[in-house]
Amino acid sequence: MQKWRWREKREKTAFLALEDGSILRGHSVGANCDALGEVVFNTGMTGYEEILTDPSYNGQIVTMTYTEIGNTGINDADVESRGVFLNGFIVHEMNEPRNWRSECSLSDYLRKNDIPAIAGIDTRALTVRLRTAGTLKAFLCVTGQVSEADALAKAGAWEGLDGQDYAKKVTCPEPFAWDADGQRTQTWGIADELPETHAKVVAYDFGIKWNILRGLRLQGFDVTVVPAETPAADVLAMKPDGVFLSNGPADPAAVTYAIDSIRDLIGKVPLMGICLGHQLLGLALGGKTYRLKFGHHGCNHPVMDLTTQVVEITSQNHNFAVDADTLEPSKVEVTHINLNDNTVEGLQHKREPLFCVQYHPEAAPGPHDASYLFTRFRELIEKA
Repeated sequence: MQKWRWREKREKTAFLALEDGSILRGHSVGANCDALGEVVFNTGMTGYEEILTDPSYNGQIVTMTYTEIGNTGINDADVESRGVFLNGFIVHEMNEPRNWRSECSLSDYLRKNDIPAIAGIDTRALTVRLRTAGTLKAFLCVTGQVSEADALAKAGAWEGLDGQDYAKKVTCPEPFAWDADGQRTQTWGIADELPETHAKVVAYDFGIKWNILRGLRLQGFDVTVVPAETPAADVLAMKPDGVFLSNGPADPAAVTYAIDSIRDLIGKVPLMGICLGHQLLGLALGGKTYRLKFGHHGCNHPVMDLTTQVVEITSQNHNFAVDADTLEPSKVEVTHINLNDNTVEGLQHKREPLFCVQYHPEAAPGPHDASYLFTRFRELIEKA
């Protein structure tokens, strides 16, 4: 049968060229196009639909450490944004769907969205390499039109993600109201009845995920999403009761306009940030960020809430972290830490109504360990 493509699997005509000089060979299971990107690994056993449609992965080629991917296919209810944003996809074995919710196969979905993918890779060996050497730039070749030598040169010459503003690439082109009819929030029974809206929240889209917007709507917020470069004055003119700072890709220090806007919002309206929004808020508060060796990507990261001593199982996707030593302790306190490496996972201001977390409470890996954070934001707004 054509779909099994036994010859291509044996011949391994596709390859991944890493900047360290390594060549990993496999076969194409996605679109017939090549791509540059930063290779990271994700430790989730499932959730590839959300990974593909998470704008925070823009610029990255994602390696799934779990060996069997594609079993549940793709369905529209599980996507997290308006499109597919990662640069490429790496799996050990790509499977045909065997699930009643599937609307198309993972391979067909990747081809439809022009995302190259490679299978037949020893993904666990690649993961060990990335943990040892750190995140690596790479060229993924599936077309057969680039030599291995040229691919290695392209990988080495690529500018990478450091110092790059990718929020501009993934943000919405213009403001929009989230889910006026409630259909997106109530997807496959997430809520029987939505609460009445009682407060207005403006959400900055640095790469926002739909489930974050669902979480805000379920707290009774009327949410308006605005592009990343929206000035603080324009947001304040909308008279919001609170402002949300979303997740997003690449280097937070490069998103200077957002840092300036957030600094202008502090003290004027309650703020909540997630992931990139957390990092940007840390920078606006005078802190600094730094690159992690291989980042945090997965849905099994233990985080302790220092205010309650409760441990949460969290979903994460980031390559940078806030440096706690650069924050002013008389103004800002660390509220959450990662129990794997003690990196900062949450902040709050001691006087102003704002807080942020590095992880993704909306992804529900716990499954509901961190859902209290949306309630905390509502209570912060009500108190303010």
